[in-house]
Amino acid sequence: MKDLFSTRSDLYAKFRPTYPEALFHFLASKANAVGRLWDCATGNGQVAGPMSLVFAEVYATDISSSQISNAVQAPNIFYSIQPAEKVDFPGDYFDMITVSQAIHWFNFDAFYHEVARTLKPGGVFAAIGYGMFNVMDDEKTDRETQAFYHDVTGPYWDSERKYVDGHYQNIPFPFLELETPEFSIDKKWTRADLLGYLSTWSAVKNYIRINKKDPIVDLEAQLLRSWPADQEKQIRFPVFMRMGKLRDKSL
Repeated sequence: MKDLFSTRSDLYAKFRPTYPEALFHFLASKANAVGRLWDCATGNGQVAGPMSLVFAEVYATDISSSQISNAVQAPNIFYSIQPAEKVDFPGDYFDMITVSQAIHWFNFDAFYHEVARTLKPGGVFAAIGYGMFNVMDDEKTDRETQAFYHDVTGPYWDSERKYVDGHYQNIPFPFLELETPEFSIDKKWTRADLLGYLSTWSAVKNYIRINKKDPIVDLEAQLLRSWPADQEKQIRFPVFMRMGKLRDKSL
């Protein structure tokens, strides 16, 4: 698994969008039991936190100590630094396993082996993600940000980004799949909020590393013309999910 998010994890915690409550209610409704949950690649704990209100114990892992140091805290969340593909949890241990906006970085076969080993019979696995946002109430700004995504930073995304663009329909998924509803993340953001979020993109970091300049500077100059500093705009991220149960214990 690649570690692209240890740098400036404080920005990640501050600017990354958070999932809607309806998503967590849905996840909880699909669990056969609410004893233990493993939130893999937890990042800043944006799934671990809400799910700790439902599950008795949440085990949240990540390869980034920096991410974990900025994560949500709760007495029943147990953080540890472990790779997704090899964890030290016992077999048949979890009622649910979640991974949010990260499975595309994994070695699928190795990770699914750990899912099959640690998930209880009848347990549920969910891979969650969100795609590129839209600016809902401003076509001009939406065009500019879409161009920034596709044209400016497009060549600098890692190849795994294709799985996010495919809404995880193109990942291997050796489970008995369950139907899931559609969700979205809806935010009111200022220009600074949006630019802060863009600064967390791995493609922006790659662009800066290769070109020795920040592509956000030019986008900010464009947005200054039509987006006053104190004005909020409606931002919407599509949320997608693959959910399933084990076919057997030999994935």
